[in-house]
Amino acid sequence: MQLHSMNTVTQNAAPATVPEQIAAVDLGSNSFHMIIAQMHGSGFKLIDRLREQVRLADGLDKSRNMNAEAQDRALQCLSRFGQRLTGLPAENVRIVGTNTLRSAKNTAEFLDRAEQALGYPIEIVSGIEEARLIYSGVAHSLASDSGSNRLVVDIGGGSTEIIIGQGFTPVLMESLYMGCITHTNRFFPGGRITTSGLERALLEAHVELEPKIEIYREKGWTSAIGASGTVLAINRILAANGWGKDGITLAGLRKLADAMIKAGDVSLLRLEGLSRERAAILPGGVVILLAVIEGLGIDKMLASDGALREGLLYDLIGRHHAGDVRDASVDALMARYHVDREQGARVESTALKCLGQVAQEWKLDEDTHSNWLGWAARLHELGLDIAHSHYQRHGAYVIANADLAGFSFQEQKLLASLVLAHRRKFPTREFKELKSIWGKQAERLALLLRLAAVLHRSRNAVPLPDFSLSGDKRRMTLRLPAGWLDAHPLTRTDLEREAQHLAQIDVTLEYS
Repeated sequence: MQLHSMNTVTQNAAPATVPEQIAAVDLGSNSFHMIIAQMHGSGFKLIDRLREQVRLADGLDKSRNMNAEAQDRALQCLSRFGQRLTGLPAENVRIVGTNTLRSAKNTAEFLDRAEQALGYPIEIVSGIEEARLIYSGVAHSLASDSGSNRLVVDIGGGSTEIIIGQGFTPVLMESLYMGCITHTNRFFPGGRITTSGLERALLEAHVELEPKIEIYREKGWTSAIGASGTVLAINRILAANGWGKDGITLAGLRKLADAMIKAGDVSLLRLEGLSRERAAILPGGVVILLAVIEGLGIDKMLASDGALREGLLYDLIGRHHAGDVRDASVDALMARYHVDREQGARVESTALKCLGQVAQEWKLDEDTHSNWLGWAARLHELGLDIAHSHYQRHGAYVIANADLAGFSFQEQKLLASLVLAHRRKFPTREFKELKSIWGKQAERLALLLRLAAVLHRSRNAVPLPDFSLSGDKRRMTLRLPAGWLDAHPLTRTDLEREAQHLAQIDVTLEYS
C-alpha cells in the first residue's frame, strides 16, 4: 500500500485574482527534484515535476570537496531546471541544498556557478530544517489526520532524517549522518555485496542510530511512514517480488538483503521493480532502513509521495498568506531569551518608519526588507540574557547557530549580522561575507536599525515626535521638531556618538 500526495491544499486566505505559479527545488545528495504548482486563491495544484539523478555525494573526495565531474552533472541539470523556472518571481521560488552542499568544503564556489545556471538564489538548510520540511511534505500528503503521533523516516543520499510529529507539527527531529550513497561507497566498494560488508554496514548504522532510540521509543507513534527515493524504491521492489504487498516489514527487508548478497554485485542485481540507476546505491539504503526498523521496532512502514519539496511548497504558501514559520521562530527565540518585547516593538516601529521614508532613495523593497528589519529589531537585545557586555555579539552568535525553523544558513547569517551591527563599531567584515545578492541593502538595513536603537536608548514608553529621514549613497539626514533635541540632551549625545561610529565606514549622519 502506498500513500499518495494530494494535489491541493487549502489555506485561510483571500482568493488571488490572477493564478500564480510557485516552484520548489530540492538539491539532494542523490537526485535533484523540482515541482511547480499553480496557486488558485487559497489552494494550489501541481502542474509539473522534474527529477534527475545527479549523485552529488558520489563526487565528494576524501577532503570533502566536490569533484569537477559531479559539479558538471549538477550544473547541466540546473541549467535545464533554470530554463523551466524562467519568468517566475524570485519570491515564488525556493531552492534548497541539503547534506552534501552543507558539508562540502567548496560549496561556496559551486553555489556561485549554480545560481548563475538557475537564475535564482540557493539556500543551504540544516539537517533539522530539512527534517521539518520533510515532515511537512509528508503530513500534508496524508488523506486524513488521526491526531496521534506518526513517525516519518527519509533516507537521502548523504543523511537520514527521523521525525515524530502530530498533525502538521513535528515534535522530535533528528538528522543522522548516513545516507544511501555514502553508506554504499563506504561498505560496498566497487559495487561488491558481501555478507561481511553488509554486517559491518548494518552495525555502523545501528551505532549511529543508538543514541536516539530510547527518546523516540518513549515518545511513541501509531504509524510509520517512509519518504523519498530510497523508501519508495524499496517499497516498490518488495511489492513487485511478493515480499511486502502491504508495506515495508523487517521480514521483507531481510529477503531483499539475502537477494543482494546472492547477486554479489550491484551490476548483477536483477529484481522486479529495481531500476539500473537505483541498483547502484541500493545496498546502503537497504542497510540503513534495516537498522531503523530493527532499532526502533517498527512493525510496518508505509511509503509516501510527499517529501521535502512538497514541504517547501507549503512553506511558500504560508509566506504568501501570512503564515510564515519564521515569525514563529523569532517569537520562540524571544521567549527563550527573555527579550523585552515592548522595547523590541518600539525599535521595530521606528525602524520600519525609517525604512518607509528612505526605501525609494535606497532602492529597498518594503515588502521584503521590512521582514528582515522587523525580525532584527525584535531580536536585537537577545544577547542581554547572556551578558550585558558585548551583548550584540552574544545575540548574533545564538541567531547564527540556533536551529531556527524556516531559516536557511544564509538567512540566519544575515539576521545575525544585522543584530551584531546594531550598536558600537560597525562589523564591515561580516557584511562583506554575506551573499552578493544583498549588496548594499543589508548594510542600509543595519543603519536603519542602529538609528532606531539610538532613538529608543532611553527605553521610554513616550512616543517619539514626528521626524523625517532622507538618505543618499553615504549620507543619512534626520530632522526632528525644533527644540526637541535641546529638551533631550542624552539623545543628542547618543546621535553624536553614532555619527562618529558611522564616520569610520564613510557614512555621514546629520541631525537637527
